[in-house]
Amino acid sequence: GTGNVCYYHARELARRGHAVDVFTAAMRGAPRTELADGMHIHRLPALLQIGNAPILPGLVSALRGFDLIHLHYPFILGAEMARAASALYHAPLVISFHNDLIGDGTRAAILALYQRASAALTVSSAARVCAVSLDHYHASNLGQALGNRREVAVELPNGVDVDHFCPSGPAADLAAYGIPPDARVALFVAALDRAHHFKRLDRLLQAAKHLPPEVYLLVVGDGDLRAGYEQEAHALGLTGRIVFVGSVGHEAMPPLFRAAHLTVMPSTPPESFGLALVESLACGTPVIAANIPGVRTVVEHGSDGLLVDAGDPAALAAAIQQILADEATRQAMGQRGRAKVQARYAWPVIGARLETIYREVLR
Repeated sequence: GTGNVCYYHARELARRGHAVDVFTAAMRGAPRTELADGMHIHRLPALLQIGNAPILPGLVSALRGFDLIHLHYPFILGAEMARAASALYHAPLVISFHNDLIGDGTRAAILALYQRASAALTVSSAARVCAVSLDHYHASNLGQALGNRREVAVELPNGVDVDHFCPSGPAADLAAYGIPPDARVALFVAALDRAHHFKRLDRLLQAAKHLPPEVYLLVVGDGDLRAGYEQEAHALGLTGRIVFVGSVGHEAMPPLFRAAHLTVMPSTPPESFGLALVESLACGTPVIAANIPGVRTVVEHGSDGLLVDAGDPAALAAAIQQILADEATRQAMGQRGRAKVQARYAWPVIGARLETIYREVLR
């Protein structure tokens, strides 16, 4: 999700005539530098990696000579390097805040300590903090830690490519996954790894026990938690009605959204937005989401989807059945969702807003 947001931010700015350089970690088989969609991409060698965060020793020196530095946060230690470059080269720092760092046990305590220090030493220096929603930001640990610096926050939602994610075009062949033609399909999209455990597929599996047999669940994603979810589905007696598709590339997702009757996101914090929600709505497929800060700003309850207490399996199942019970209402929800996404979340709209933020900062 964060990688896609960074890419589209850069692409939209390049389309508007700005010189844009993107710095990320080196990847096996990828060139160290390349020009793509008008932006220069630099892949820096990593000293080591902490979770999903690479340590890039060359980052500070690489950031010399720019009018403005834009950091996508959290980025463990990389954020501090961007802060150092901002101070050394007198370039204002803009931060896109995606979500809090969380963990369990000792890891949770370490991450909480780091984030408090990062808020004070790094994020507090930013000229602007771009939050995917102010609702999420004010409820977040970072927002609370910033205290009297919270006024620098502005809302900049994540966006979607409305030409790629659209209702027109082929739908996925569900028969290839063993799903019968008369089935009703709920779609779940998320990485199934420890870093994304807050996506809470387990909640949806519990809800599936309350659903009639014609309702199938299509799970898109992969990771180290997948085997455990598959075992849980088997233990719940759902084998055959839960289809684990595995990882699917960004380019291949629209046909799956079009084939599904609805998309479900039963997340807990630190989920801040839910990019899969706007991608689904862009394809004309209504959504059900957890009623939590940030996520609840994406869904207009009763208009293009439903907000529920996703911690209640029966309530989640009832919401799924409510949308599936009336085909005309379901289609109308999808149409309203598509119109909303075009007006509010299309990348050109987000790019124009980001350019305005940059101009305000540079003034």
